[in-house]
Amino acid sequence: MGKKKVKTVIRLQIPAGKATPAPPVGTALGPHGINIMEFTKAYNERTAAQAGSIIPAEITVYEDRTFTFVTKTPPAGDLLKKAAGIEKGSAVPNRDKAGSVTKQQVREIAETKMEDLNAHDLDHAVRIIEGTARSMGVDVN
Repeated sequence: MGKKKVKTVIRLQIPAGKATPAPPVGTALGPHGINIMEFTKAYNERTAAQAGSIIPAEITVYEDRTFTFVTKTPPAGDLLKKAAGIEKGSAVPNRDKAGSVTKQQVREIAETKMEDLNAHDLDHAVRIIEGTARSMGVDVN
């Protein structure tokens, strides 16, 4: 038997362990004929240990309505907000600062995100995370 033919790839950001058939999950998966309850149960089991974080999922849907999914690391913005202890970033990041993080915290976030970033080494990953912090209005000390 040959490879299954891929119909589409869906990317969702869902709170870990709290996926429900309600939007955004149901509205994203329903049109493709995927068993939504099967996905939510599998996602919740796989991400239960990371509760409190937003975990992106990349769902590959095949033409026979089966699917596979891969979970990614939490978004850099989410990790920065937790490290800085803030609810959200600044509306005007170049003037108003929302909070601050240390260089060590940025390095730890970069190590966490390394597998999902487009960086060759840790120094490049740190610079990417610093850029995200700058765009959110978070100072790096």
